Amino acid sequence: MIRKLYHLNLRFFTIIVLTALPFVALNQSDDLSLSTINKVVIDAGHGGKDPGCHGESAYEKHVCLSMALMLGSMIEDRYPEIEVLYTRKTDVFVELAERAKIANRNDADLFICIHANAASPQAYGTETYVLGLHRTDAQQRVAERENSTIHLEDDKGEKYKDFDLSPDAIIARQLQLSVFLDQSINFASKLQKEFKAIGRYNRGVKQAGFLVLYKTTMPSVLIETGFLTNPTEEKFLSDSTTQRKMARSMFTAFQKYKSELEGVDLEVVENSENLSTDKNKSSESQVDLPSDKVVFRIQVETSREKLALTNPKFKGYTVYEYEQDGLYKYTIGIHIQDFEGANDRKKQLREEGFQHAFVVGFLNGERINLQKAINLAEN
Repeated sequence: MIRKLYHLNLRFFTIIVLTALPFVALNQSDDLSLSTINKVVIDAGHGGKDPGCHGESAYEKHVCLSMALMLGSMIEDRYPEIEVLYTRKTDVFVELAERAKIANRNDADLFICIHANAASPQAYGTETYVLGLHRTDAQQRVAERENSTIHLEDDKGEKYKDFDLSPDAIIARQLQLSVFLDQSINFASKLQKEFKAIGRYNRGVKQAGFLVLYKTTMPSVLIETGFLTNPTEEKFLSDSTTQRKMARSMFTAFQKYKSELEGVDLEVVENSENLSTDKNKSSESQVDLPSDKVVFRIQVETSREKLALTNPKFKGYTVYEYEQDGLYKYTIGIHIQDFEGANDRKKQLREEGFQHAFVVGFLNGERINLQKAINLAEN
């Protein structure tokens, strides 16, 4: 239905592209299509003085941030060559316009905005939005609720007073970035399919006039992960284990979207994580890390017996195995020349239940003394 609406817009409103648009003007001869992903911006909705919607005890700003960090960590772990940027990594307020600017000025290839929904206590399920015209009053209400964040900004939303979200303006923006819209719908469809695969009710891919999507100049989606006003869904979205299931679904959709863009067989990518490693070698070699760079990881498990990389004790994380002194050791994360980032990650993992997590350093696949690793990274 979304594609039908989109093509209908193209037929009847092509003339609108001749009008001046309020944001980035793109040369129509430019090829906007993407063939790979180098940068991703993950936007955790709300934050700071803007709590978003809430249930009995859970707030949107908290559950969104948790899932955003989990998703970002999964991408960083599996694809260290991709730069992952966040609009926020802590409980701080970020203006809507600034969120889009972060993506635009960093030339991001994909913008993923994570939110939670609110309605009656009976409402449930996930839905993913792309920029467009709402088809129902409910879709309009979702956009209005998320856009209302502007009234918490220092100027009380004054900068948006002349902002045009009329149907004509939205259609013009769709036409201006038509290739990106197709890619946004593609990614959104993959997200909804993965949510359905873990048992979530699929409310579909939808369109609405979200300010944050209007202002981005790359494929962009806004995910409504569930309804905090539904007690069952509030419990689901508040639990770190099920938050990880949601993040893992987003990551799987990301992998499939990325592989489709690049024409790569995803099965080969996934199976490469299960290749065996040489003694005293970390499996980091399987992800083509740069040589002569210090890599920090967070060790979370040591075992006398070889463990499956999909063992439940790893809580859905991508883990890397190395063998040392007759023991199998398992690590999470790839932090190249970045001890501080690895140390922050260690704290996060301890909060998630890996109570004995600690940072280890590798050079050319060999584990080295941590202080030596820190010194080499600093130099």
